[in-house]
Amino acid sequence: MFGINTPELIVIVIVAVMVIGPTRLPGYVEKLKNLIREVRRMATGARETIKEESGLDIDDIDWKKLDPRQYDPRRIIREALIDDEDYDKLKSLKTAPGDAIATMMGKNDDKALETTPAPAAPEIERLAEGQLAPYDVEAT
Repeated sequence: MFGINTPELIVIVIVAVMVIGPTRLPGYVEKLKNLIREVRRMATGARETIKEESGLDIDDIDWKKLDPRQYDPRRIIREALIDDEDYDKLKSLKTAPGDAIATMMGKNDDKALETTPAPAAPEIERLAEGQLAPYDVEAT
């Protein structure tokens, strides 16, 4: 509780009793008791307000499901874009991904599986040996 262990709490209580004194101690204990009751009443009221306004029972909420650490964007996108039946087909096929996707889309003909060659890489202009690279004052 607040990073205080039992021996430290006992020392704090003893010092508080000596500072407050035995004559005012019952009044402060009564104030503390009333404070605890008020905090419990406010917490219960907040719980009831949430239940009434949202229509949900807080005890029935699966908090682990709402944990942001469980967020997996790949799974969410997969579930949003692929139907369950298509996903099962995709998992069951033991072919290349392109073949599996073409089969799912009903395009399992030879044209759907043709691959296009990758575009050629652009030619890189090299500097002559000993030539300095151009310097741009505004870029630095």
